[in-house]
This record gives sequence, structure tokens and C-alpha cells, in this order.
Amino acid sequence: MFNVAIDSKLRGCDVVKLKVEDVAPHGHTLDRATVRQRKTGQPVRFELTEPTREAIDDYIKAADKRPGQFLFACRGGCNQAISTRQYARLVSRWISSIGLNPSLVGTHSLRRTKVTLIYRRTGNLRAVQLLLGHTRIESTVRYLGIEVDDALAIAEQVDV
Repeated sequence: MFNVAIDSKLRGCDVVKLKVEDVAPHGHTLDRATVRQRKTGQPVRFELTEPTREAIDDYIKAADKRPGQFLFACRGGCNQAISTRQYARLVSRWISSIGLNPSLVGTHSLRRTKVTLIYRRTGNLRAVQLLLGHTRIESTVRYLGIEVDDALAIAEQVDV
């Protein structure tokens, strides 16, 4: 679940609503998938890395998941997605288990992880905008906190 959240860059409400056919319509996980975001109603396309594809394939097989079912369903064999609250609890437990402070890292941190790395490595703001599904570049700028980061980077380069 966490691999999917990081790779997809989806909001938690969209991660929990993923269905098997969204990522593995023919029994094997796709390299790239497209889903419609709940908040904006816009489709967003994302890549699933090889480790994530392998994890999803193993999970689908072990959990005997079928098209039409939620990828991450509640326990007890129900065909309902886990709640965003349950997702947040799982993230909190996972964060704690790896020694991080769960009050500083949450579900939205998973959405931000990959795009922050992409921006830092490439400086390509437009690519990050597309990956997040933002309609306005200003939203992406604010989301990444670019003004502050860029100002600090420039300040570090100036010798006094």
C-alpha cells in the first residue's frame, strides 16, 4: 500500500478507493495507470516502479483479489474500501515502526515524497505539476514550498 501511495502520488482518499482493475486489469500490474482524482475530477497518470508492481502482483495473488474489488479492502471479506482514517492509522504505525515521528509524517507525506525528489533532481516544475494533477502551476509552487527552498539555496551560494 505504501509503495502504491508513493509511486502514484495520489491523495489518501484516492489510494483507498483504488480497485484491482485500476492497476492490474489483466491480472498483472501495469507499468502506468490512470485514475480520476476525487478532489479535482481530473484523470492523473502515474508510473508504478518494478518493486511496486511485484509487490502488487504478490498481494493480489495472496489476497485472491479480482477485478471489481477494492485493492485495499476492509477486513472480514467485505467489499468496501478501507477508510481514510484506517489508512492514516496504518501509515502512523508504519512510520513509527521505522523510527520516525508519526506526528511529523502522515498520509500526505507519501504523496509529496516522490515529487519532491523529482523536483530537487530535475528542477522540472511542469513535470511535477502534471504528476500531481494540479491545474495551476502556482499550486505546485506553493505545494513544494519552492520560494523558500530556492531562496535558501541561493543564500548558501553567496559568499560574504
